[in-house]
Amino acid sequence: MSVNKVILLGRLGADPEIRYTLEGKPVAVFRLATNEVLVKNNEKETLTEWHRLVAFGRLAEICGEYLSKGSRVYVEGKLRTRKFEDKQGQTRFVTEVWVQNLQILDRKTEEPSSDTKKASFSKEEYFESVEDLPAISDEDIPF
Repeated sequence: MSVNKVILLGRLGADPEIRYTLEGKPVAVFRLATNEVLVKNNEKETLTEWHRLVAFGRLAEICGEYLSKGSRVYVEGKLRTRKFEDKQGQTRFVTEVWVQNLQILDRKTEEPSSDTKKASFSKEEYFESVEDLPAISDEDIPF
């Protein structure tokens, strides 16, 4: 048995790009940045990791409609590595996260609002907000 599961929480680096397959099915491709703060010699250093995400079908359409550069999202998906030839004929590999569940954590609206809008979209079913999960303290960790 094996598991291929990716969970990311970050911000989009650009608007999603929507393309269509030969069969007319929508595909959204977008970049997500995640940050990690490290402390070295009492100095904070922020490391940013960029992830290439791909969504298909209705989920791709939703990404195109509701996501934009800077959007904060929670994503669940699986890793896929593709092999292709570039324009110079060189074999290249790209690793992507194929999105299965997506939750928009702060959606920009045309009307200013004091409360943050949240929306969840999933290939399969609705799932609870990350913010609704109980906080875990060091005492809760069994090791």
